[in-house]
Amino acid sequence: MELSARNQLKARVKEIRSNDITSEVVLDVSGQEMCSVITTGSVKQMGLKVGDDVSALVKATSVMVMK
Repeated sequence: MELSARNQLKARVKEIRSNDITSEVVLDVSGQEMCSVITTGSVKQMGLKVGDDVSALVKATSVMVMK
């Protein structure tokens, strides 16, 4: 599958917190934590579990850089 999102980060699922509707998926991206909120249905459909290797795709019109 090809996507237009250029910001694709390799990650590992660190934690999944779910309720009936939504799930917070905590990712480890090279030692940095990133969080995504997706539907619990998507978590089940994808069979996501802690320890899975995934890609985090970021589509943003505004990204701040700090030094």
